[in-house]
Amino acid sequence: MADDVSASIIPLHQVPPKKRARAGAVRAKPTRKRKPRKPKAAVSEDMDFAASESLIPPEFLSADMDIAEPPNTLPAIVTSPATAPVTRSRRQIAPLLLSTAALALAGVGITMNGWFARSLGSSDVAAWLFLAIGVAADLVALVMPSCAAGLWQTAQRATALVGWSVWAMTFVFAVTAGIGFASVNIADVTLSRASRVTPAVQSAQAALNDAMAARDRECKGGVGKFCREREVAVADRRQVLDAAMRTVEQTADPQTEAAVRIVAWVSHGVLQPNGNDFAMLRLVLLALLPQIGGILLMVARSRA
Repeated sequence: MADDVSASIIPLHQVPPKKRARAGAVRAKPTRKRKPRKPKAAVSEDMDFAASESLIPPEFLSADMDIAEPPNTLPAIVTSPATAPVTRSRRQIAPLLLSTAALALAGVGITMNGWFARSLGSSDVAAWLFLAIGVAADLVALVMPSCAAGLWQTAQRATALVGWSVWAMTFVFAVTAGIGFASVNIADVTLSRASRVTPAVQSAQAALNDAMAARDRECKGGVGKFCREREVAVADRRQVLDAAMRTVEQTADPQTEAAVRIVAWVSHGVLQPNGNDFAMLRLVLLALLPQIGGILLMVARSRA
């Protein structure tokens, strides 16, 4: 009887199978991160601030905000990004113009020296050889200053000094050739202008011819009083012709005469140069300027 009573006891706390499965599914779900909660004191302060803001009129609130923020007294810095490119472009234009001027002067110098060197040859072969020497010397005088300056900057002082020595020789050769070219052409132009026949020269020449014809008629039978008078008249007519020709020669080179007058006027007569002084100055400048292309090219390279 005791065994039967124990077997008939039914457990009261049994979990149904469906509920167990649901509990397992709930356990399998990943846990979500919870947001941190604000402390109650902070939440209450925020609510009180919002409530106070809602009670303050908007115009008073804006005035308080303006007072709270101090005015910015610092001057506004206006940056113009276009100034830097403009400055760079201006800095690039100067070396470009110097290089262009150097090449132009070098071209003129090569043409002048080549022409004069070729004119010195007694034959075609000699003329072409002189031409080659003149062109090569001008090219060396153009390029050597930049090369010598670059060697000096790289601490190759001995090689740079050799380069400057070579440049000095070619420079002197080019200047002498330029002097020959300028002197020959200026002399030819001056003589052609001086040989012009002006009305004053024509009249003086006609008066001289008449005086010589009268002298020949009077002096044909012997030297007498009238013959001597005709001789004096011929001398006077010759002086008038010489003066007229000198006037034409002076107008053949008006640059020197104008320069003499300008210097005398500026100095109030203290300086009295003559035409030969300005003629020499012009000759030196015409021979020297076409040979400074190498110096200009060196300066342009240093500024680039």
